[in-house]
Amino acid sequence: MLSVEALEAGYGESIILRDVSLKVEPGQVVCLMGRNGVGKSTLAKSIMGVLRARRGSISFKGRNITRAASGERARSGIGYVPQGREIFGQLSVLDNLRIGLEASRDPKRRRSGEIPEGATAGFPVLSSMYGRRGGDLSGGQQQQLAFARALVSEPELLVLDEPAEGIQPSIVQAIQDVIRGIADEGRTSILLIEQSLDFVRSVGDAFYIMEKGTIVWSGGKEELDDPAVMRYLTI
Repeated sequence: MLSVEALEAGYGESIILRDVSLKVEPGQVVCLMGRNGVGKSTLAKSIMGVLRARRGSISFKGRNITRAASGERARSGIGYVPQGREIFGQLSVLDNLRIGLEASRDPKRRRSGEIPEGATAGFPVLSSMYGRRGGDLSGGQQQQLAFARALVSEPELLVLDEPAEGIQPSIVQAIQDVIRGIADEGRTSILLIEQSLDFVRSVGDAFYIMEKGTIVWSGGKEELDDPAVMRYLTI
């Protein structure tokens, strides 16, 4: 579904990602972990085309998208929940969701503005807030909105950048349940960037750890407790 090979990217003259390679198979939940500042969000931005790759390649469903524009990547079937949510505070909840339709591959749905039921099914509170401004929502509600907005286009791959960061346990649980539900359906692959070991254990199929802009470990759930692995995750 997604293949990143020997990727190099950065900001200005600073190189952040060095020779990064990872894969996400169809229907798989792949978890990327690491301390703050090691390059995880930079990788997400590179996959989405927000940040251009300097070297290496990114392929989606066998097609090289390394030079594709961000909008083209979104319309090809990649949904993105960025760190910090990036919802539109002055727009209503419904209009925020409708913006997600711009990435839909269904032109009829784009024209109609109809929100798929599945996008908000895991976050039922949103349906009662359609008329409220996004900026008036709590942090947890904004996170649910950002997640639902990504689901509106019915993507084949979801890139989730720390969706549980800084929100209350009940909403973390709701997000966890939505990820599990998506995984059980098997139609959408997920690349989950997350620091909580308990969270990734509960949803992940495969795991990568990043340190100083490069992948230093990959493996399965049963190996995560190895002291050699844990040293990359402890502060």
